[in-house]
Amino acid sequence: MSKKQKEVKEEIPKEEVLEDDSLDIDAAPGDNINQEEVEKSEEEKLKDLVAALENENSSLKDQILRKQAESDNYRKRILREKEDSIKYGNSNLLLDLITIIDDFERAIKSTQDSADAESFHSGIELIEKQFVSMLDRNWSLKRMVTVGEEFDPQLHEALGMEESSEYDIQTVIEDYQSGYILHDRVLRPAKVKVAMPKAADPEAETDSDK
Repeated sequence: MSKKQKEVKEEIPKEEVLEDDSLDIDAAPGDNINQEEVEKSEEEKLKDLVAALENENSSLKDQILRKQAESDNYRKRILREKEDSIKYGNSNLLLDLITIIDDFERAIKSTQDSADAESFHSGIELIEKQFVSMLDRNWSLKRMVTVGEEFDPQLHEALGMEESSEYDIQTVIEDYQSGYILHDRVLRPAKVKVAMPKAADPEAETDSDK
């Protein structure tokens, strides 16, 4: 080999190792795989949480709908019971009245073959007493006793008045129409005639003073 050939060979530079800034030489090969697994696990947890919330939401909707249906049914039942109460509320009273009608029918039939007015009158009086007693016993409806009682404008309605020396206070002396009290409330005032105490005679008082 000539001297010139040796010089050219020595001038050829050695290969240099180029560094790539984009290559992370400190990262281990398994780190990227672990990161992907963590992200996948978090995503699955979020999916599970969303599914659980959706199920809970669906369950709550079902409960609300069921409660609403129960409330509607309860309201309809209350309205129906109220209507029935109004419609049939007087059933017991009407049954009592039917019994009295039966008594009237028997009294009428008993006088068809006879003209015994006295017997018929006695039968009617008995039915009337039974009727009043039933109303008092079963319905707390009392008939007022007015004749001889002191006049009370809350209980009595005066249709007539007359002066009388027999009474010192305003007193009921005749009952035109009976009054009734339901429990403790006046259902209908009695229509009555009232005796007024006779006013003193001024001339008599003058003579007595002499």
